[in-house]
Amino acid sequence: MIKRTGLLPAEIIESKIFLIRSQKVMMDRDLAALYGVTTFNLNKAIKRNSRRFPDDFMFKLTFKEYQSLRFQTGILKRGQHSKYLPNVFTEQGVAMLSSVLHSTRAIRVNIQIMRTFTKLRKMLETHKDLRIQIEALERKYAKHDHQIQQVFHAIKLLLAEKRDHKPKAIGFIRG
Repeated sequence: MIKRTGLLPAEIIESKIFLIRSQKVMMDRDLAALYGVTTFNLNKAIKRNSRRFPDDFMFKLTFKEYQSLRFQTGILKRGQHSKYLPNVFTEQGVAMLSSVLHSTRAIRVNIQIMRTFTKLRKMLETHKDLRIQIEALERKYAKHDHQIQQVFHAIKLLLAEKRDHKPKAIGFIRG
């Protein structure tokens, strides 16, 4: 997965980042694959250093969250999922992994993951600015929408009056 340059494509890392409990996280099995270790060995290293991973750095998914994630990622085939609920790591937890895993590959991969998290954060900030601008435009033109709706309503009323109103006969009436 790692190119000769030692760098991972950002797209691969981005595809492994999920939004769970309003936090961007990565699953233990994905991190293990990126680091070139087994999930078992990754979790074993984490257990040996459990003080480094408070709840805001790492947490275990609930069964419902795991089912939802399995559905989103397409991991539904039998035998392709663990019988244990996975641990997920926030950006800070991934950064802390660098102090637990000491291989050269783990260091290079961790640098790439940190860069990807930073890139995503910048993208979200950009989108946040766009969202704020769009909301401002919506507020600005919301009054106009109401006024336009009133015009259409008035036109419909005028059209309805014309349908209900029978035209007067033109000419003389014999009496």
